[in-house]
Amino acid sequence: MDISRAEQRILHILAQGGRITVEKDEKGRITALDCITRDGWYFPGLDLVIFRKLKRKRAILSRNGGPYRITRRGLELVRAQPDNR
Repeated sequence: MDISRAEQRILHILAQGGRITVEKDEKGRITALDCITRDGWYFPGLDLVIFRKLKRKRAILSRNGGPYRITRRGLELVRAQPDNR
């Protein structure tokens, strides 16, 4: 399965220990997304469309209401780069 360059960037951040935090309204709809690197920096390249694509491909997953993290499937999808070893 091929994934876009934007999806690759997000998966690389998550593979290195980053996370995606989601804020929802009272109806359960997503109001804000934040992609945070392992160093605590915010990455501005995440939007709702990319988030839904990664979720649909089962590359990310939230456990027990926590932040979204990369799954084994996501690690298979991400291409190897020197800084991801």
